[in-house]
Amino acid sequence: MSLQPMSGSFAAGSTADSSHPEPASKRPGVVCAVHQPNLFPRLSTLAKLYAADRWIVLDDVQFTRRDYQHRARLAGLSDPRARQWLSLATHLPRGRSTLIFEARLADPRRCRRRLAELVRQYYCRSRYWASVQTVLELVLDRFGKTDRTADIAETSALALLSSVGWRGEVLRSSTLSARKGRSQRLVDVAAATGSTVYLCGTGGMRYLKKQPFAELGVSVVPFHTPAVTPVWQFAREVSALWSLATVGSGNLAEELRRVASTQRNTPGPHA
Repeated sequence: MSLQPMSGSFAAGSTADSSHPEPASKRPGVVCAVHQPNLFPRLSTLAKLYAADRWIVLDDVQFTRRDYQHRARLAGLSDPRARQWLSLATHLPRGRSTLIFEARLADPRRCRRRLAELVRQYYCRSRYWASVQTVLELVLDRFGKTDRTADIAETSALALLSSVGWRGEVLRSSTLSARKGRSQRLVDVAAATGSTVYLCGTGGMRYLKKQPFAELGVSVVPFHTPAVTPVWQFAREVSALWSLATVGSGNLAEELRRVASTQRNTPGPHA
């Protein structure tokens, strides 16, 4: 599977306050997830992306150093509470106003070496190391082609998704026209891609405004991860690399398929 995002048939455009997309296509069940590129994302994030037909990479919002855009929390195989941050040193050319797609690796060679060393240190003893190594090699290869932090983070998520058999489509919000405002931006990029269902994480449900979605005919479905089980126990705390190294790609794919099936059968609050 190629890890290069596909732009599909959707025309690129600049962000514009005055833009207002037409109502979404009425094709049933076209599910999208809109999420920032995260470095080796947590299982809760990976599960939301897996449950969607397309991932719209939210790359034209402000870069946040305390978020997961350039870092991942690794957990020990035998002791998942033994954790360490894996961070990519990142330069923000416009300071705090830098958008995600504008952020650059401060020292690409050092970042690559650090990433390789830590992932191997934590997971090379796993019986499923081959699966983890495949994901790692895809990310390491990307360092030779870009100095954008977002590209590395996006590749890491796509490599994980590929390891569990996801065959969805990837687009970037920076190529789509959208209004300002959290809810307006989200519904605009969803509608612009013909998506009819928007998967919303628990954090987003706290601020999401229903009216813009209702106006453009996009249903909102809250996304929930399963109750605490061995696989999902640390889903919101550590990188999905831990789950991949613990249960393997086949078992992890089965878990993600089960969650995705449950989500698709969950009615939205204003579907």
